[in-house]
Amino acid sequence: MLVVHATFPIDPEQREEALDSAADLVEATREEAGVIEYNAVTDLVESNLLRFMEVYEDEDAFAAHVESDHFQAFEAELPDLLGGEPDVMRYEVSDASEVEV
Repeated sequence: MLVVHATFPIDPEQREEALDSAADLVEATREEAGVIEYNAVTDLVESNLLRFMEVYEDEDAFAAHVESDHFQAFEAELPDLLGGEPDVMRYEVSDASEVEV
C-alpha cells in the first residue's frame, strides 16, 4: 500500500478556483482502479492550506494516477494557484489496522 500526503499553500486570491479544481480532481480520482482513498480538505487553522490524503493499492495505481488526464490538468493549473511551496510526502505501508477511539 502506498500513502501520499500533500500540502499546498493556496494563494488567498485563488482559493475558490483552487477548491473547485481540487473537487474535480477528487471526483475523477476516486473512480480510478487501485485508489483506496483520495481526499482533499482545507486546514482548520490555516484555511488557505489544501491537504490531500491519498491511499493506493500499489505503485502501479499511483503511477496511473499521476499519468491521468485529470491529474495532469490539475498539475498544470497548480503554479497559478499556489501561495507557497508544496510539501508532498510518500509512505510505503506494509500493514494497516483500525484504531479504536
